[in-house]
Amino acid sequence: MGLGGCIILIAVGAILTFATDWDMQGVNLDLVGIIFMIVGLIGVATFSSIARRRRVVVPPATPVVDDPRLHNRDGYSDGYGV
Repeated sequence: MGLGGCIILIAVGAILTFATDWDMQGVNLDLVGIIFMIVGLIGVATFSSIARRRRVVVPPATPVVDDPRLHNRDGYSDGYGV
């Protein structure tokens, strides 16, 4: 279940808990809504911890060559126009 599914669970749980006044025999809709919200919050926490772990900085595959001759190129000291 992705982040969108978790947010939908939280929204449906909030609607069942706070915005409805239905009475179903044998089912407490307030409790069902609270359960949906808790499951959605657990899903958001799990998704964010997994997404945080995926962001790993990978070093470049090619080595970086530091050539000191290339640092001070002003256009006149590179051998052209001497």
